[in-house]
Amino acid sequence: MIKKTLCFSNPAYLSLRNGQLVIQIPNVEKNDKLTEEEKRVTERTIPIEDIGVVVLDNKQITITTGVMETLLENNAAVITCDSRSMPTGLMLPLYGNTLQSERFRDQIDASLPLRKQLWQQTVKQKIANQEVVLRKYTETETRCMKVWVDEVRSGDADNLEARAAAYYWKNIFPNIPNFIRGREEEPPNNLLNYGYAILRAVIARALVSSGLLPTLGIHHHNRYNAYCLADDIMEPYRPYVDELVIKIIQQNYNYKELTKELKALLLGIPVLDVTIDGKRSPLMIAASQTTASLAKCFRGEVRTIAYPTLQ
Repeated sequence: MIKKTLCFSNPAYLSLRNGQLVIQIPNVEKNDKLTEEEKRVTERTIPIEDIGVVVLDNKQITITTGVMETLLENNAAVITCDSRSMPTGLMLPLYGNTLQSERFRDQIDASLPLRKQLWQQTVKQKIANQEVVLRKYTETETRCMKVWVDEVRSGDADNLEARAAAYYWKNIFPNIPNFIRGREEEPPNNLLNYGYAILRAVIARALVSSGLLPTLGIHHHNRYNAYCLADDIMEPYRPYVDELVIKIIQQNYNYKELTKELKALLLGIPVLDVTIDGKRSPLMIAASQTTASLAKCFRGEVRTIAYPTLQ
């Protein structure tokens, strides 16, 4: 089942009633000129079990602890945003799988050679997907990217991920001179940052659902990062966000500011079509396939992660 992604950019009161998320607009509730029937029309309810991601993007949002508890019980990810509408916080359930303790142990006991092999697979698929994006949307020569895919060794000992990234970002936006990829750099970095934050939440949610610990990465190990494994596993998915940003730019949107319209387009990331082993599915479903396969790798049942292949 495809879960809904909800974004609240205006003041709102979020409460719980009969297992339903109740959304009320404060200004409407206080408007004495409206009839009770008109007020009821403005009230909306959504089944909690249908929700996968919630984005809170306004300082005047009130959310009850009952809503938070029920969202987390249903394995939803809750994202909070700063004054610039950029995601800054992510809340996930403490448990999401009946075999969680066993899965944690498998993950913690994973050998260094296994983790290096898993990172090798991750980098190879990321570069392969980046090559497809470059080939589809630019006139850049991509044979070097294909060579790098074949040359990635265990643990990416030669750091081909960084070499491919430098080439990729240098050429991905041919109509934007001297583009530099960075969180604080010029647009369209704002679109990329927002899109990656949504993607990160989807991957982290899938990891928890598969009984894995998002903090313990196979490659990333920043002591201040609570989602190292999510940052690892999302790497081959990043080019899907890049492709969406390219399409937004090609449609002549004014992307200098992150408007509600642009955020609405980026919030469609969980339902983007992706392909794993020749089968298409929404990204949110594919993420669960990927994390489930990762759990099997940690248990020694399979040797490869089911990553998406960009078409």
